[in-house]
Amino acid sequence: MADVTQQIIEELKKSYRMEIETVMNYIANSINLDGVRAEEIKKSLAADLTAELAHAQTLGRRIKTLGGQVPGSLAMQWDQRLLQPPADPTDVVAVIRGVIEAEDGAVNQYAKIIKLCEGVDYVTQDVCITLMGDEEEHRREFRGFLKEYAN
Repeated sequence: MADVTQQIIEELKKSYRMEIETVMNYIANSINLDGVRAEEIKKSLAADLTAELAHAQTLGRRIKTLGGQVPGSLAMQWDQRLLQPPADPTDVVAVIRGVIEAEDGAVNQYAKIIKLCEGVDYVTQDVCITLMGDEEEHRREFRGFLKEYAN
């Protein structure tokens, strides 16, 4: 059981890192995007910052509750290449695609934790089910933006 709990903590740390990286990239993109077409995306990213930060805080508290330690910035490796601010600050579609990819990653990571927790840690499982639902909704919103911008 201790091995599974340690695995859960490590996966929660990965999710925590992903949420923090998303916050950083949402801040950058919500500031860097330019143009009339970018305004709705900038507003959505800025509004979602609060939710993503709350996700990270929730994960951090769960990590601590399970006996782990929340990592600092030097313990993290970043990998959201597609969500980096584009060289062209009017490339709204690149940002939308980056958000969708990041949300896909978060949904997949939460699904992994949910399975890992089955029969072992129902509280963490419940937390991850809730967070996964939030990420699915955000992904749906940006898929809608992509449909509009692709036309």
